[in-house]
Amino acid sequence: QVHLVESGGGLVQAGGNLRLSCSASGRTFSSYGMGWFRQAPGKEREFVAAISWNGGTTNYADSVKGRFTISRDNAKNTLYLQMYSLKPEDTAVYYCAADRQGSNYRREVEYEYWGQGTQVTVSS
Repeated sequence: QVHLVESGGGLVQAGGNLRLSCSASGRTFSSYGMGWFRQAPGKEREFVAAISWNGGTTNYADSVKGRFTISRDNAKNTLYLQMYSLKPEDTAVYYCAADRQGSNYRREVEYEYWGQGTQVTVSS
C-alpha cells in the first residue's frame, strides 16, 4: 500500500508557474505508475498527466500538453507536476494517484491509491 500527499498548490496569476509535488510513503513507490488528475468546481475529475514506473513513458491530456511536465524521483519517493503558462481554466483541485501495474494510464479506474488533493487557483 502507498500513502500519497500532495503539496505546492496555491494562487497564481495567469501566465505564472507552479510545481506540484506528491510525496509517497512505502518502499514500493518505484514500481508504481503515477498520475495527476484534477477536478474543477462543478466538473468531473479529469486526467492531466501520467508517468510509468521508471519515468520512461509519459502521457498528457491535450489541454496541458506543452505546458505541463510530469516527472518523478524514485530515490525521493516523489512525483512532480511542473506547470507553466497557467490559465484560469487550470483552476482545480489536483490529485496524484498510484497504479500498481506501473504504467501511465489515463483512466481513473486504473489507479488504486489517491491523495487528498491540493488546490490550484489561477486568477485572470
